[in-house]
Amino acid sequence: MAAVLIDDQACARLIKRFGEDVASWCDDLPALVARLATRWGLTVVDAKPGNTGRTLICVGDDGAKKVLKLTPDHTIAESEAAALRAWDGCSRVVQVLATELADGAILLEGIDPGTQLRESGANVPWAEVGDLLTQIHSVTPPAGFSPLEDRVTFMYRLAERELRGSVAEATLSLETLDRARLRALDLATSGGGNSIVHGDLHPGNVLDGGPGRGVVAIDPRPSVGDPSFDLADWVTLPMTEGGTLEDGLDAIAPHLPGFDAERVRAWCVALSPLSVIRPLERGERTPFVEAMLSFCW
Repeated sequence: MAAVLIDDQACARLIKRFGEDVASWCDDLPALVARLATRWGLTVVDAKPGNTGRTLICVGDDGAKKVLKLTPDHTIAESEAAALRAWDGCSRVVQVLATELADGAILLEGIDPGTQLRESGANVPWAEVGDLLTQIHSVTPPAGFSPLEDRVTFMYRLAERELRGSVAEATLSLETLDRARLRALDLATSGGGNSIVHGDLHPGNVLDGGPGRGVVAIDPRPSVGDPSFDLADWVTLPMTEGGTLEDGLDAIAPHLPGFDAERVRAWCVALSPLSVIRPLERGERTPFVEAMLSFCW
């Protein structure tokens, strides 16, 4: 049975993100995939959900697993490809096989088994995560990347749009969100480094590459600035299992040269509202949500 390239639910998510005009992109997607599959020798075997496009799991004519990513926003594909090209040869980052940026398309190597690290619970391979962070932050940024300030502004603009008028606003006010935004902008503009920042390095965007490869990062939203930004989703991870922020800081610190605990802690506080809006919309008041809310005030 052929994979469903896009369904009504996936199209609705993209329309919510990009607007009604993206409906025509959804309609044209099968023809685009057919053309790229012919060019690159691909057979699509599965499709993965996403908020900015479609991720198609493929098998190449050479029998190798490959991943075809497509987005209606070509700037997303361009910035992702630029970051992955800058990290070319980094073992902890997925490698680019080909691009067709005029179509918003990137062809990537397949990662096996490809399990997301968020499915590993408390079993975080901290040494490998530290090596991943060290690899990506050690690369000299090429010209053309936007500053981290722009990424922060974009993230909080999306968060405000999602929060305004939602059930989560009864717990997390727009004023609280704005205070956090100002904290994050202050951190982004006050120095702290000049690295390529992944920008979306949560455990869902790090895959298990098996015993010979270890953890592998995917889906960057890159900018240039303070590398401590990329640590927030990691040092708060033990809090989802009943631990503390200090547990997370202590777990990663031995694996990162020059680790700045205070700056990482400050980023956790500044970004804390972003991790609770969707749980609050679902009515979740877990210990993790309560702990993150306590950072917001």
